[in-house]
Amino acid sequence: MPTKLIVCGVKQQLNRCFWVVWHLPSLQVDRYLYQLRLSDDVLLDVTARFQAEMGKGLARDTSPTAAVKMLPSFVRSLPDGSEKGDFLALDLGGSQFHIHWVKEFDDGKQSSQLESKSYPTPKEVMQGNGAELFDYIADCLSDFMETKNLKHKKLPLGFTFSFPCKQTKLEEGVLLAWTKHFRVRGVQDTDVVSSLHRALQKHQDIDVDVLALVNDTVGTMMTCGYDDQRCEVGLIIGTGTNACYMEEMRHIDLVEGDEGRMCINTEWGAFGDDGALDDLRTEFDRELDLGSLNPGKQLFEKMISSLYLGELVRLILLKMTKEGLLFNGKVSTALLTKGKIEMKHVSAMEKYKEGLSNTKEILTELKLFPSEEDCVAVQHVCAVVSSRSAKLCAAALAAILTRLRENKQLLRMRTTVGIDGGLYKTHPKFAGRLHRAVGRLVPACEVRFLRSRGGSGRGAAVVAAVARRLAAQRRRLHTALAALLLPPAILWELRDKMRAELEHGLKRETQAQATVKMLPTFVRGTPDGTEKGKFLALDLGGTNFRVLLVKIKSGRRRSVQMYNKIFAIPLEIMQGTGEELFDHIVQCLADFLEYMGIKGARLPLGFTFSFPCRQASIDKGTLVGWTKGFKATDCEGEDVVDMLREAIRRRNEFDLDIVAVVNDTVGTMMTCGYEDPNCEIGLIAGTGTNVCYMEDMKNIEIVEGNEGKMCINTEWGAFGDNGCIDYIRTKYDREVDEGSLNPGKQRYEKMTSGMYLGEIVRQILIDLTKQGLLFRGHISESLRKKGIFETKFLSQIERDRLALPQVRHVLRQLGLDSTCEDSIIVKEVCAAVSTRAARLCGAGLAAVVEKKRENQGVERLQITVGADGTLYKLHPHFSRILQETVKELAPQCDVSFMLSEDGSGKGAALITAVAKRLHNVGQK
Repeated sequence: MPTKLIVCGVKQQLNRCFWVVWHLPSLQVDRYLYQLRLSDDVLLDVTARFQAEMGKGLARDTSPTAAVKMLPSFVRSLPDGSEKGDFLALDLGGSQFHIHWVKEFDDGKQSSQLESKSYPTPKEVMQGNGAELFDYIADCLSDFMETKNLKHKKLPLGFTFSFPCKQTKLEEGVLLAWTKHFRVRGVQDTDVVSSLHRALQKHQDIDVDVLALVNDTVGTMMTCGYDDQRCEVGLIIGTGTNACYMEEMRHIDLVEGDEGRMCINTEWGAFGDDGALDDLRTEFDRELDLGSLNPGKQLFEKMISSLYLGELVRLILLKMTKEGLLFNGKVSTALLTKGKIEMKHVSAMEKYKEGLSNTKEILTELKLFPSEEDCVAVQHVCAVVSSRSAKLCAAALAAILTRLRENKQLLRMRTTVGIDGGLYKTHPKFAGRLHRAVGRLVPACEVRFLRSRGGSGRGAAVVAAVARRLAAQRRRLHTALAALLLPPAILWELRDKMRAELEHGLKRETQAQATVKMLPTFVRGTPDGTEKGKFLALDLGGTNFRVLLVKIKSGRRRSVQMYNKIFAIPLEIMQGTGEELFDHIVQCLADFLEYMGIKGARLPLGFTFSFPCRQASIDKGTLVGWTKGFKATDCEGEDVVDMLREAIRRRNEFDLDIVAVVNDTVGTMMTCGYEDPNCEIGLIAGTGTNVCYMEDMKNIEIVEGNEGKMCINTEWGAFGDNGCIDYIRTKYDREVDEGSLNPGKQRYEKMTSGMYLGEIVRQILIDLTKQGLLFRGHISESLRKKGIFETKFLSQIERDRLALPQVRHVLRQLGLDSTCEDSIIVKEVCAAVSTRAARLCGAGLAAVVEKKRENQGVERLQITVGADGTLYKLHPHFSRILQETVKELAPQCDVSFMLSEDGSGKGAALITAVAKRLHNVGQK
């Protein structure tokens, strides 16, 4: 027959169908179907309702009463393709019980091999007692292993248990309620894995290790996740319905910890059990629910799953027939018999390509004897019922996809939904309706729907494989980071070693060999409130330096006003000649004086010079050695004050009275001492690290005199240069040290200061990548670059409740393409490195605090530590851990910490003011 005639014939038939529907009496038919038709506005409202239910289920306070339970599955990771080995999987959830033997190959192709066997689940087992159920499962497993010749092997096993369970760990699950016609006695509120173990113990020839209990929905997601690593949602739409997805741990109140993600089994079938969908439920939904095994429960599932859709169609057809709209008003036995119309009938009747023949045949088999008009009307009812199912499913899925996108903070998102279930796979129209509705409801999400290959049982094996991979990775990660852990005994030992080094630095006979130099600063007093005047300050200690004008007022309205400007020091100046360095400093100083309009004034100046200096007086400082990346030549062994004066003379534009040269640590102590007279310790924890404190003159053997106190600049960064802490240095510390500008020196500083922590992290990441624990074993070019991982990234990555997408964003800035699991490991590495640094710093500070207590001869000391430095101020946990360590190691000391708000530059001005005051007192 010519194509044109066929097309015309089809058009005529379609036109006739439409005519029949609207003239059947169509107004009466549509009256029954009106409530089943859902507009996109209604669906968006359902999406919003489901989003609200998700929030309730995740929150600790509302979870107990939430209809959508949002059950944590303790599946924390998706497959990454490296899983390998043989695994068993049990799949219990319907009239058939399945056992799978899965072989995963680590061949770069993510290939696998699946062998399965199905066993019937007899009704007497489905509705018997628990012991009988699990004995039956164990017997089937024994038979399967016998058949496959597996009894000689010890195999990991994943258990797909397709019923709502409350889990506290991956290999444990307490049954909340039976669904899907299961009514096994004595199992609810018990751990089903323990029941399985007891049954397996009766088989001496079976040796399996149950690694995971998963829902069929989770199994579906994991199966599809093995084939597509974008898959982070699982959907079952068949006899029952459910969805799961990967949620951020920080949003799951029911589980401890904020790191990473976890798969949440929504158990969305109960959506509406609290009345949230009552306005959308029809009289037919209510009648169906009343006749079910669990009235008032699983209401959403009863509106969308294949177990109930056939019955819903039957109820609609029955009422229409009773009112004379179908079958000449003749009510057959089929229409009166519950369950007579099944989902397979609905699916077959919606095969429009076959015209009305399928429909007529099915209705005739049911003894309904339809007319052609009846067939069209029944098709119409089936289409509206199944279309509502697809749209409601899409609305709830849209809520999950929206949440995922918002968690990731993306404007647009690409993701994959793993899907399984008879309704999706066998109904001729359901998949297309679902896809189109999702596209309309979440246009910002590009969604791929991937059908599960191998089913949820294979997914259980994948979960077991992932669990085994993660356990192995975790062991190797702990081994790698174990050397960074400092148990209490080691910390006490380090405190005592630091104390011994402090004493060596103070004693005349040991000071020359001491690594902790304990340099006298000749700062003899702290502010007393009478200081006043205008002072200049230079603050040099890193790649930037500041010039400040400080105005100090005394009296009742005492105050400090500061004006400052920051200048950069280029790398070529830092590592050039000393003359070039000091000429650059004076050039910047001249610019500041010009800017402030004070170039002609001869003001007193304090010079904060944050490098080890040996001082013979307050205005003389001989550089012992450069730190923090400075390598300017012809400076070590020279008086830096003289070098500054010479540079001022060379410029010949202004003159200044250089009163004091001070360390930044001393400046910090003085700044805080202005606010709190009890502050007699200064701490810097930033690019470098150091501590100073007020020591009794009688204990400072290298300076004449026994009266009063003097501030000691400990220069504790060199602690350990004599090898006394080598036993806690790791291979990563040695690599960082060997690659530094001063190998073998400043060992303590290289384990505790901001200049080096990022580099330690980088070395660890390289090592873990070589072991295959990170970045799929690929060391990127960016990771090979020394210094790429700055310490500021530790602070960003370790922020509390920082979402993993944000961690991944930080890593992406570094050119590191990470998975969520990579991000978790990187965060752990950063935490291990920064925690060790804080605890090491705390152990050293505890030694200083204890020395102050013994100096004063008191049983309990109250003292304040002035603190500064980017690591102390900006890292989210460093200061807290340091303070906790001091409290632990100096239990007889009440130590307060005061943050230096205005830095060591203000301190230099205050020291200059104090020095002037003391000088004037001396002259009088």
